[in-house]
Amino acid sequence: MKFTDVYLQTATKILVFLIMTFSIYVLFAGHHNPGGGFIGGLITASALVLLYVAFDLQTVREVIPVDFKKLAAAGVLISVLTGVGSLVLGVPFLSQTFRYFDLPFLGKTELATALIFDLGVYMCVVGTTLTIITSISEDDI
Repeated sequence: MKFTDVYLQTATKILVFLIMTFSIYVLFAGHHNPGGGFIGGLITASALVLLYVAFDLQTVREVIPVDFKKLAAAGVLISVLTGVGSLVLGVPFLSQTFRYFDLPFLGKTELATALIFDLGVYMCVVGTTLTIITSISEDDI
């Protein structure tokens, strides 16, 4: 039996957009304000879990064909390489630096290496959380 609820599915499409927008904001604001990769990753995972609840697992996998184990591994690799990169440059592990760039549409914008680390953590959290959730949902009880 396939669960279909037009109200839930319609609301989910709107809510997922809003939740993902907030998640990206939290990710980018993380090195100056509370938030960052971990919280942003959990917010993204909650949006995707909402999709799994409103639609079935197979439908969401067709729309989002991501291997979450590989996403988590890539996130860990990015985070570790960020730390190792600072050692290669002769500064303490996980040291960060930043510069201001004049970007189109955004103007003068600060870009920091902490954002790369946060992006790795974000990917790791989303990948790990959704691997756990999808493995639990696939188990036959």
